[in-house]
Amino acid sequence: MSKMELQMPDLSYLNLQAGLCLKYQLSAAELVKEALQNQEGVLASSGALAVDTGKFTGRSPKDRFIVCDEVTENSVWWGDVNIKFSSENFNALFNKITDYLNNKVIYVRDASACANPDYSISIRVVTETAYQNLFASNLFIRPAEKDLGTTPEWTIIAAPGFLANPLVDGTRQENFSVINFKRKMILIGGTGYTGEIKKGIFSVLNFLLPIYKDTLSMHCSANVGVDGDTAIFFGLSGTGKTTLSADPQRALIGDDEHGWGADSIFNFEGGCYAKCVDLTLEKEPQIYKAIKFGALLENINFYPDSHDVDFSNIEKTENTRVAYPIDYIDNSIIPSVASVPKNIFFLTADAFGVLPPISKLTAEQAMFHFMSGYTAKVAGTETGVTEPQLTFSACFGKAFLPLHPSKYADLLGKKIRENNVDVWLVNTGWTGGPYGVGKRMKLNYTRAMITAALNGDLAHNNYKLHHVFKLMMPLYCPNVPSEVLDPAKTWDNQEEYFLKAYELNNAFKENFRQFEQVKTSKLAEEALKMC
Repeated sequence: MSKMELQMPDLSYLNLQAGLCLKYQLSAAELVKEALQNQEGVLASSGALAVDTGKFTGRSPKDRFIVCDEVTENSVWWGDVNIKFSSENFNALFNKITDYLNNKVIYVRDASACANPDYSISIRVVTETAYQNLFASNLFIRPAEKDLGTTPEWTIIAAPGFLANPLVDGTRQENFSVINFKRKMILIGGTGYTGEIKKGIFSVLNFLLPIYKDTLSMHCSANVGVDGDTAIFFGLSGTGKTTLSADPQRALIGDDEHGWGADSIFNFEGGCYAKCVDLTLEKEPQIYKAIKFGALLENINFYPDSHDVDFSNIEKTENTRVAYPIDYIDNSIIPSVASVPKNIFFLTADAFGVLPPISKLTAEQAMFHFMSGYTAKVAGTETGVTEPQLTFSACFGKAFLPLHPSKYADLLGKKIRENNVDVWLVNTGWTGGPYGVGKRMKLNYTRAMITAALNGDLAHNNYKLHHVFKLMMPLYCPNVPSEVLDPAKTWDNQEEYFLKAYELNNAFKENFRQFEQVKTSKLAEEALKMC
């Protein structure tokens, strides 16, 4: 059917009577035109729409809530990540935000999440701005026209101009993101940062898939080789997740969110939301070339007197972003579904310089490091702080986990054993000493080690057990000097090396104590014994 023949959806279940002010399922070109007319942004010289998201240039985790009711009360991992919100406050907030949107121009988009249809959920995104709707078009899976118009399973309402009253509405401040699993709805207000839309649905899937589908939801990138061998890459910011999964010899499944079902890995999304600070054609050619008409740039700066993006300029934020459909990447696969993984890589940027550059993990060690989610950030921006800052984020995505981390770790361990998956811990951080003394691991060495793992070149018996971390380190890898593979040998002072290694090992143990009192499966209990 033509664009004009698309039937307008019934929004009465949302108390919305927008009438002629409703703009449904606009194309990317139409949304860009709307955004320009609304003065929401400008076109960069590449053709991408560039917008500023306002006060918030990143997520606000302290303002993200989950409604506590009979669906969630005994299953959600309540605490500083998942903050309780009452049904009464949600219902009142829903009435206020829909009243606010009535008689405004609103943009409505039907989409879905999960590229494997066996796990797919339908989504309706109602936004106050055209650029938010363009983001939803780029990031979610775009359905066929025959599937449009029916009432969706989940609805997102995003209104950056609507501000909550914390004293009345139960929020912490004027902005909020509230998930209601009973009503299958997400309310977002007071913030124009589009990542709240993306991560809202990710949190939903992190609840639904493990409980109802026995499926592991993962914060990871994934690619597949010419022989159909799938690899997945977990890692926090700065560890190289996007860089190392972007391989011209392998097809991209997705860059951020995936599910591991009964017999497949599948992307949750239909696009990518990439950081673009210091982006260059040489360093990240695929992302750089994807910044064209239809893509959405957020919070970037231009060179003076031009519309050329200065990717090194972080005056607004270090969290500059670009959102684009996955088919803007030349070697992406659509639909984004592949076989279960043959290899898993946990990426960590160890600023202590003590973890091996690559080591092979048992299933129990994999669960331990998965639940730990370790990396280290260098605290060079604060006066007097010279030591690296430890960061532990359970399952490499603690901020998006409605369930206890042991639930995801238990599923991971089960699937690793059932499918005989090789799991590798890769240190993309420092070697030869801690930050300030040693040097960052060379990218070509890391790529060579990952290539060797993928090609089976590390399937030999020439391994050594690390004295402190009990990790199996290969002592031979093609295209990597043997002295690099054993981290202790890269330090000038062996005593200092082992003191630092024990310091990090003790930090692992201290972090893991938070999980010791949780009732888990036998497999998860084995992981707990690792510390």
